[in-house]
Amino acid sequence: MTIFLNGRFVPEAEAVIPVNDRGFMYGDGLFETVRVVNGRPFRLAQHLERMTRGADFLKIKPPFAPKALQEFVEQLIEQNQMSEAILRVTLTRGPGARGYTPKAEGRPTMVMTLHVAPPSENPLHWSLITSSFRVLAADPLSSFKTLNKLTHVMARAEAAEQGADEALLINTNGEVAETASGNVFWVYDDKVCTTPTGRGVLPGITRAVVLEICQALRLLTNKRVVKPGALKNSEGLFITQSAFGIIPVATFDGEPVASSPLVDQIFNAYRELLVKS
Repeated sequence: MTIFLNGRFVPEAEAVIPVNDRGFMYGDGLFETVRVVNGRPFRLAQHLERMTRGADFLKIKPPFAPKALQEFVEQLIEQNQMSEAILRVTLTRGPGARGYTPKAEGRPTMVMTLHVAPPSENPLHWSLITSSFRVLAADPLSSFKTLNKLTHVMARAEAAEQGADEALLINTNGEVAETASGNVFWVYDDKVCTTPTGRGVLPGITRAVVLEICQALRLLTNKRVVKPGALKNSEGLFITQSAFGIIPVATFDGEPVASSPLVDQIFNAYRELLVKS
Protein backbone atom coordinates (compact mmCIF):
# COMPACT_ATOMS: atom_id res chain seq x y z
CA MET A 1 0.00 0.00 0.00
CA THR A 2 1.24 3.47 -0.87
CA ILE A 3 0.63 6.28 1.62
CA PHE A 4 0.64 10.04 1.10
CA LEU A 5 2.69 11.69 3.85
CA ASN A 6 3.56 15.38 3.82
CA GLY A 7 3.85 15.68 0.06
CA ARG A 8 5.50 12.30 -0.61
CA PHE A 9 4.15 8.94 -1.69
CA VAL A 10 5.81 6.25 0.42
CA PRO A 11 5.31 2.55 1.20
CA GLU A 12 3.10 1.94 4.23
CA ALA A 13 6.05 0.62 6.29
CA GLU A 14 7.87 3.92 5.78
CA ALA A 15 4.89 6.15 6.57
CA VAL A 16 5.78 7.18 10.12
CA ILE A 17 5.22 10.30 12.19
CA PRO A 18 7.20 11.55 15.23
CA VAL A 19 6.06 10.37 18.65
CA ASN A 20 5.63 14.02 19.66
CA ASP A 21 3.09 14.70 16.91
CA ARG A 22 0.23 16.49 18.64
CA GLY A 23 -2.32 14.41 16.78
CA PHE A 24 -0.85 11.34 18.48
CA MET A 25 -0.43 13.01 21.87
CA TYR A 26 -3.63 15.03 22.18
CA GLY A 27 -5.90 14.30 19.24
CA ASP A 28 -4.97 17.79 18.05
CA GLY A 29 -6.15 17.66 14.47
CA LEU A 30 -8.87 16.78 12.00
CA PHE A 31 -9.83 14.01 9.61
CA GLU A 32 -12.22 13.34 6.76
CA THR A 33 -13.55 10.06 5.39
CA VAL A 34 -14.41 10.00 1.69
CA ARG A 35 -16.00 7.28 -0.43
CA VAL A 36 -14.16 6.52 -3.70
CA VAL A 37 -16.38 5.11 -6.47
CA ASN A 38 -15.14 4.23 -9.97
CA GLY A 39 -11.86 5.93 -9.12
CA ARG A 40 -13.55 9.20 -8.15
CA PRO A 41 -13.77 10.54 -4.60
CA PHE A 42 -17.40 11.42 -3.87
CA ARG A 43 -17.96 15.02 -2.74
CA LEU A 44 -14.24 15.49 -2.01
CA ALA A 45 -14.49 19.27 -2.37
CA GLN A 46 -17.13 19.43 0.38
CA HIS A 47 -15.02 17.27 2.67
CA LEU A 48 -11.95 19.44 2.13
CA GLU A 49 -14.00 22.60 2.63
CA ARG A 50 -15.14 21.31 6.03
CA MET A 51 -11.55 20.40 6.91
CA THR A 52 -10.40 23.88 5.87
CA ARG A 53 -13.01 25.48 8.12
CA GLY A 54 -11.97 23.19 10.96
CA ALA A 55 -8.29 24.01 10.46
CA ASP A 56 -9.12 27.72 10.55
CA PHE A 57 -11.05 27.20 13.80
CA LEU A 58 -8.16 25.24 15.36
CA LYS A 59 -5.64 27.74 13.94
CA ILE A 60 -3.79 25.06 12.01
CA LYS A 61 -2.39 26.14 8.65
CA PRO A 62 -2.78 23.22 6.21
CA PRO A 63 0.44 22.54 4.30
CA PHE A 64 -1.45 22.09 1.01
CA ALA A 65 -4.31 23.94 -0.64
CA PRO A 66 -7.50 21.95 -1.42
CA LYS A 67 -6.77 21.98 -5.17
CA ALA A 68 -3.33 20.45 -4.62
CA LEU A 69 -4.83 17.84 -2.29
CA GLN A 70 -7.38 16.85 -4.94
CA GLU A 71 -4.50 16.21 -7.36
CA PHE A 72 -2.64 14.18 -4.73
CA VAL A 73 -5.79 12.13 -4.11
CA GLU A 74 -6.01 11.26 -7.81
CA GLN A 75 -2.37 10.15 -7.78
CA LEU A 76 -2.87 8.10 -4.62
CA ILE A 77 -5.83 6.26 -6.13
CA GLU A 78 -3.89 5.58 -9.32
CA GLN A 79 -0.75 4.39 -7.55
CA ASN A 80 -2.73 1.95 -5.40
CA GLN A 81 -5.03 0.87 -8.24
CA MET A 82 -8.02 1.18 -5.91
CA SER A 83 -11.02 2.44 -7.84
CA GLU A 84 -13.38 1.38 -5.01
CA ALA A 85 -12.07 2.51 -1.65
CA ILE A 86 -12.41 4.61 1.46
CA LEU A 87 -10.08 7.60 1.54
CA ARG A 88 -9.00 9.01 4.88
CA VAL A 89 -7.44 12.48 5.02
CA THR A 90 -5.76 13.34 8.32
CA LEU A 91 -4.36 16.73 9.36
CA THR A 92 -2.59 17.32 12.68
CA ARG A 93 -0.89 20.34 14.21
CA GLY A 94 2.35 18.43 13.78
CA PRO A 95 5.24 17.77 16.16
CA GLY A 96 5.44 19.97 19.24
CA ALA A 97 6.61 20.26 22.80
CA ARG A 98 4.80 18.50 25.62
CA GLY A 99 1.90 20.47 27.06
CA TYR A 100 -1.54 21.57 25.98
CA THR A 101 -0.54 25.02 24.74
CA PRO A 102 -0.05 24.85 20.96
CA LYS A 103 3.19 26.38 19.72
CA ALA A 104 3.70 27.84 16.28
CA GLU A 105 7.03 26.18 15.53
CA GLY A 106 5.71 22.79 14.38
CA ARG A 107 4.92 21.96 10.76
CA PRO A 108 1.44 20.41 10.36
CA THR A 109 1.26 16.75 9.37
CA MET A 110 -0.87 15.67 6.40
CA VAL A 111 -1.56 11.98 5.77
CA MET A 112 -3.84 10.32 3.21
CA THR A 113 -4.58 6.60 3.13
CA LEU A 114 -6.85 4.27 1.17
CA HIS A 115 -8.83 1.40 2.66
CA VAL A 116 -11.01 -1.38 1.28
CA ALA A 117 -14.56 -0.14 0.70
CA PRO A 118 -17.55 -1.98 2.14
CA PRO A 119 -20.06 -3.41 -0.36
CA SER A 120 -22.84 -0.97 -1.15
CA GLU A 121 -25.03 -2.58 -3.81
CA ASN A 122 -27.72 -3.57 -1.30
CA PRO A 123 -28.64 -1.66 1.85
CA LEU A 124 -27.38 -2.94 5.16
CA HIS A 125 -29.81 -3.05 8.06
CA TRP A 126 -28.27 -2.14 11.38
CA SER A 127 -29.40 -2.61 14.96
CA LEU A 128 -29.22 0.60 16.99
CA ILE A 129 -29.07 1.10 20.75
CA THR A 130 -29.13 4.26 22.85
CA SER A 131 -25.71 4.91 24.34
CA SER A 132 -25.15 5.99 27.94
CA PHE A 133 -22.48 8.41 26.71
CA ARG A 134 -23.44 12.01 25.96
CA VAL A 135 -22.20 14.76 23.64
CA LEU A 136 -22.23 18.44 24.57
CA ALA A 137 -25.31 20.22 23.25
CA ALA A 138 -23.44 23.43 22.46
CA ASP A 139 -19.94 22.25 21.59
CA PRO A 140 -18.39 24.36 18.77
CA LEU A 141 -16.02 21.49 17.99
CA SER A 142 -18.95 19.30 16.94
CA SER A 143 -19.00 21.19 13.64
CA PHE A 144 -15.75 19.50 12.62
CA LYS A 145 -14.31 15.98 12.50
CA THR A 146 -11.63 16.32 15.14
CA LEU A 147 -9.24 13.50 15.97
CA ASN A 148 -10.60 13.32 19.51
CA LYS A 149 -13.47 10.84 19.16
CA LEU A 150 -13.29 8.96 22.46
CA THR A 151 -16.96 9.53 23.27
CA HIS A 152 -17.89 7.99 19.92
CA VAL A 153 -15.39 5.15 20.34
CA MET A 154 -16.83 4.26 23.73
CA ALA A 155 -20.40 4.50 22.44
CA ARG A 156 -19.58 2.08 19.61
CA ALA A 157 -17.88 -0.27 22.08
CA GLU A 158 -21.02 -0.13 24.21
CA ALA A 159 -23.12 -1.06 21.18
CA ALA A 160 -20.82 -3.99 20.39
CA GLU A 161 -21.09 -5.25 23.97
CA GLN A 162 -24.88 -5.32 23.56
CA GLY A 163 -24.68 -7.10 20.21
CA ALA A 164 -25.74 -4.01 18.25
CA ASP A 165 -24.19 -2.42 15.17
CA GLU A 166 -24.37 1.23 16.16
CA ALA A 167 -25.05 3.57 19.08
CA LEU A 168 -27.30 6.62 19.25
CA LEU A 169 -25.74 9.55 21.08
CA ILE A 170 -27.92 11.89 23.11
CA ASN A 171 -26.74 15.39 23.93
CA THR A 172 -26.54 16.92 27.40
CA ASN A 173 -30.06 18.33 26.97
CA GLY A 174 -31.39 14.79 26.55
CA GLU A 175 -32.07 15.31 22.83
CA VAL A 176 -31.25 13.08 19.87
CA ALA A 177 -27.88 14.18 18.44
CA GLU A 178 -26.15 11.70 16.13
CA THR A 179 -24.80 8.17 16.06
CA ALA A 180 -21.27 7.06 16.88
CA SER A 181 -20.32 7.21 13.20
CA GLY A 182 -22.94 9.26 11.41
CA ASN A 183 -26.08 11.35 11.34
CA VAL A 184 -29.56 10.03 12.07
CA PHE A 185 -32.74 10.53 10.04
CA TRP A 186 -36.27 9.37 10.74
CA VAL A 187 -39.55 9.45 8.84
CA TYR A 188 -42.56 10.85 10.64
CA ASP A 189 -45.87 11.93 9.15
CA ASP A 190 -44.36 11.40 5.66
CA LYS A 191 -41.59 13.90 6.42
CA VAL A 192 -37.87 13.08 6.41
CA CYS A 193 -36.57 14.46 9.70
CA THR A 194 -33.12 15.02 11.15
CA THR A 195 -31.62 16.89 14.07
CA PRO A 196 -30.53 20.46 13.30
CA THR A 197 -26.86 21.34 13.65
CA GLY A 198 -25.73 23.26 16.69
CA ARG A 199 -26.94 20.56 19.11
CA GLY A 200 -23.78 18.51 19.26
CA VAL A 201 -24.32 17.30 15.70
CA LEU A 202 -21.66 17.03 13.02
CA PRO A 203 -22.94 18.58 9.77
CA GLY A 204 -22.23 15.43 7.77
CA ILE A 205 -21.52 15.50 4.06
CA THR A 206 -23.82 12.53 3.41
CA ARG A 207 -26.44 14.25 5.57
CA ALA A 208 -26.27 17.24 3.23
CA VAL A 209 -26.53 14.94 0.19
CA VAL A 210 -29.69 13.34 1.61
CA LEU A 211 -31.27 16.75 2.11
CA GLU A 212 -30.40 17.55 -1.53
CA ILE A 213 -31.99 14.28 -2.64
CA CYS A 214 -35.15 15.03 -0.70
CA GLN A 215 -35.39 18.42 -2.36
CA ALA A 216 -34.88 16.88 -5.81
CA LEU A 217 -37.53 14.21 -5.11
CA ARG A 218 -39.86 16.81 -3.58
CA LEU A 219 -39.93 14.99 -0.28
CA LEU A 220 -40.84 17.10 2.73
CA THR A 221 -38.05 17.54 5.29
CA ASN A 222 -38.00 18.78 8.86
CA LYS A 223 -35.01 19.66 11.04
CA ARG A 224 -36.36 19.17 14.51
CA VAL A 225 -35.27 18.53 18.08
CA VAL A 226 -36.70 15.40 19.65
CA LYS A 227 -36.14 13.10 22.60
CA PRO A 228 -35.01 9.55 21.82
CA GLY A 229 -38.44 8.12 22.65
CA ALA A 230 -39.87 9.89 19.60
CA LEU A 231 -37.78 7.69 17.32
CA LYS A 232 -39.68 4.63 18.49
CA ASN A 233 -42.80 6.05 16.86
CA SER A 234 -41.09 6.78 13.55
CA GLU A 235 -42.22 5.36 10.22
CA GLY A 236 -38.62 4.65 9.25
CA LEU A 237 -35.14 5.24 10.63
CA PHE A 238 -31.78 5.43 8.90
CA ILE A 239 -28.17 6.49 9.44
CA THR A 240 -25.98 8.42 7.02
CA GLN A 241 -22.20 8.35 6.80
CA SER A 242 -19.54 8.53 4.11
CA ALA A 243 -18.23 4.97 4.24
CA PHE A 244 -21.51 3.04 4.07
CA GLY A 245 -23.75 5.78 2.69
CA ILE A 246 -27.31 5.18 3.85
CA ILE A 247 -27.99 2.44 6.40
CA PRO A 248 -31.60 1.61 7.32
CA VAL A 249 -32.15 0.74 10.98
CA ALA A 250 -33.92 -2.58 11.57
CA THR A 251 -34.15 -2.45 15.37
CA PHE A 252 -33.85 0.33 17.93
CA ASP A 253 -33.16 -0.63 21.54
CA GLY A 254 -34.26 -4.16 20.73
CA GLU A 255 -37.58 -3.18 19.15
CA PRO A 256 -38.30 -3.54 15.41
CA VAL A 257 -38.41 -0.32 13.39
CA ALA A 258 -41.04 0.33 10.72
CA SER A 259 -39.85 0.23 7.13
CA SER A 260 -40.79 3.29 5.09
CA PRO A 261 -40.69 3.24 1.27
CA LEU A 262 -39.19 6.72 1.50
CA VAL A 263 -35.97 5.21 2.91
CA ASP A 264 -35.67 2.88 -0.09
CA GLN A 265 -36.35 5.78 -2.43
CA ILE A 266 -33.59 7.86 -0.87
CA PHE A 267 -31.19 4.91 -0.83
CA ASN A 268 -31.68 4.28 -4.55
CA ALA A 269 -31.25 7.96 -5.40
CA TYR A 270 -28.05 8.07 -3.37
CA ARG A 271 -26.66 5.02 -5.19
CA GLU A 272 -27.37 6.70 -8.54
CA LEU A 273 -25.49 9.80 -7.40
CA LEU A 274 -22.48 7.71 -6.38
CA VAL A 275 -22.31 5.96 -9.74
CA LYS A 276 -22.67 9.22 -11.70
CA SER A 277 -20.22 11.20 -9.59
